[in-house]
Amino acid sequence: MVSEVPPAVLDPRRLAAVLATGLLDSEPELAFDELALLAATMTRTKRAFVTLVDDRRSFWKSAIGMGELPLRARLIPVEDSPSHILIATNQPLIVDDVTADPRLRGLAAVEQLGIGAWAEYPIHGPNGEVLGGLCVVDSVSRVWTDDEMQMLATLARAVSSEIRLRDALARSERQVAELQAAAKVSTELARSLQESLLPPILPTVRGLQAAASYIPATGETRVTGDFYDLFQTSGSRWCAVLGDVCGHGVEAAKITALARYTVRADAPRHTSPSMVLEQLNRALLAQRGKDGRFVTVACAVFRPEEGGFTGVLSTAGHPPALLRRADGTVEALKTLGIVLGITEETGLEDVHFSLFPGDVLVLYSDGVTEAHPPGNWDLFGDERLITLLSECEDLGADGIVKRIGDAVLEYSQAHMTDDMAILALYVPPLQP
Repeated sequence: MVSEVPPAVLDPRRLAAVLATGLLDSEPELAFDELALLAATMTRTKRAFVTLVDDRRSFWKSAIGMGELPLRARLIPVEDSPSHILIATNQPLIVDDVTADPRLRGLAAVEQLGIGAWAEYPIHGPNGEVLGGLCVVDSVSRVWTDDEMQMLATLARAVSSEIRLRDALARSERQVAELQAAAKVSTELARSLQESLLPPILPTVRGLQAAASYIPATGETRVTGDFYDLFQTSGSRWCAVLGDVCGHGVEAAKITALARYTVRADAPRHTSPSMVLEQLNRALLAQRGKDGRFVTVACAVFRPEEGGFTGVLSTAGHPPALLRRADGTVEALKTLGIVLGITEETGLEDVHFSLFPGDVLVLYSDGVTEAHPPGNWDLFGDERLITLLSECEDLGADGIVKRIGDAVLEYSQAHMTDDMAILALYVPPLQP
């Protein structure tokens, strides 16, 4: 069956955006293959594709489960591919049984590939144009679960982010050539890229104050691997995560983005943070490069209970979380578990915690405790941090984060040899 190509596919602005990516007729790349492989793994399928569609063909930038394909085998006439339907609607194309769907039934690509079920989310260009899609396919009909589709949607956004990142880098390079101000543009680009790896604002959690801070190393304009996030997973449950990717630069940024998206995609499926980090470890091992980058992470999953919050924490080679009680006592929460991205055996565990009115849980990177003055290797250390936190009475989340950051900067004389990230979750005291 030959399907008519919708007008949206032929939109000149969309076609220009597809061409501007520079991805058509290009070789497979690790960045896209990693995301497609993660999509296949999380949906329990053997095939996944990153597609870009122009006015004539649907091009597989990534084709997981298809083996090594020459260029001509990664091209499908646009009218034969289900992706033209996705572009026409700019909506997910989720089909449990293609034989029961008149839009897909009989399409040449569906028949040639032996597709029984299809799930695809759009990928977008810098200005919102639909460039193509991230899809997973099964050879038999199946019911796609809500969790699987939520993860696929998250990974499709990650593909879009990769394309936007490349576009930003390309535009910045042109600006450097035009303005002959490479240093200035590089600084702005690094800052913009670093900011894109962190949430612009933290969400509001009822009954809880949340605050975070990221302070770069002294004089640095490079992209680093510190990251944090706070998001709702399902119902009343929330996830807080703070991590540190080994190294700096664009490669570290890619690992950081993969870590954030993987945690966001997998956290709704588990109440155990160690299970979330196990999935992250598998994702990191699947794409591990020759540079051997690893990640340390602290992850907490929590929800409101009568009188406060209860939660579970897991740390993977990361500094312990600090739990300050309303009376000023401080407890270090740490579990067994090594850094992620090195080996399949992580030894991860969970530890339970509760937050009552006046309590605060603080996650931080090792840039806090390893800060030191210039020419002096006396580190800020765990004891100073614990003492400082014990004295943070009635400051609230914002005040606690600021107090820690200011104290470290003062101690190090603003000579930060590493970046530091801080995330505080504070339960305000009950009002009389």
